[in-house]
Amino acid sequence: MAGFRIPPEESDVSLQQQPLTRVTGAGDLVSDDERSVAADSWSIKSDYGSTLDDEQRHADAAEALSSGNFRAASDYSSDKEEPDPEAVSSMLGFQSYWDSAYADELANFREHGHAGEVWFGVDVMDVVTSWTKSLCIEISQGQLPNQVDDTTSELIEQGDKYLSEWSVLDIGTGNGLLLQELAKLGFSDLTGTDYSEGAIDLARNLADRDGFSNIKFLVDDVLQTKMGRQFQLVVDKGTLDAIGLHPDGSIKRIMYWDSVSKLVAPGGILVITSCNSTKDELVQEVETYNQRRIKVTQDPENAKDQEGCGDPPFRYYSHVRTYPTFMFGGSVGSRVATVAFLRN
Repeated sequence: MAGFRIPPEESDVSLQQQPLTRVTGAGDLVSDDERSVAADSWSIKSDYGSTLDDEQRHADAAEALSSGNFRAASDYSSDKEEPDPEAVSSMLGFQSYWDSAYADELANFREHGHAGEVWFGVDVMDVVTSWTKSLCIEISQGQLPNQVDDTTSELIEQGDKYLSEWSVLDIGTGNGLLLQELAKLGFSDLTGTDYSEGAIDLARNLADRDGFSNIKFLVDDVLQTKMGRQFQLVVDKGTLDAIGLHPDGSIKRIMYWDSVSKLVAPGGILVITSCNSTKDELVQEVETYNQRRIKVTQDPENAKDQEGCGDPPFRYYSHVRTYPTFMFGGSVGSRVATVAFLRN
């Protein structure tokens, strides 16, 4: 339901906007009106966008998209016959927006000590972290995901010892507060990446101030990642949403899955939280990506380059079931979806 915008509730921390004129990293002025339009195009903020100048990978993704095996993001998520142009692309998909936003938040932290915004709100972050903790404990204990309690369970109390074994990567970490919450729950091998240097500076300052200096923060673009390791748990809260809001979002989403499939260790999980896609839409997008990967490996011309990639990279594992739902166009939807995929 990418094109469907829900009116913000008064309690939603992440929906508040500051009417400021900002200067982007490229030196371009961004007016109040432009920022208002950008914010209106996406009702709940994410913490990441991406631009990419790698022409070859861009061309590969464009070719895959044109083959008809991978639909545009708006095709997955629109409830309307015609997609809403504001929902398809937005300033939120550009790095310049986030560089500017985090420059302001970093300045605000240095002057007032403010941590900045919590994307999707504190309540969603609490659900995501506690649910992810119980999911990791389940997997460590070799159990199947049978209607995991989204907040508390005996598994959580009995399985804290397993969490130190999980390596965690937060892509598009923003201010890093999600990793701080995971650290409080018992995770210890924690890394956050973001392509905005301002975001990483803010995250490091906040972590040092709050006593989480063990969390590692690195400047890295997930679409052309330089990470030299894989992680058992990769979390994405808003990153895929923002990538999809770039004018080339459909192509960049293909790049996203190619890149993330290399970051999640075999047997590990990817947890995506989105306000621009439903659970079923995310599952369909993964299935389409899997089919494309299988087709590529079956092509004799690509077989040598795709050695070891014959199996589908991801499969659906579980999703959060406690988010409030609403009816729209005869379908049940949710303001936010959190879905876990297992890396084969």
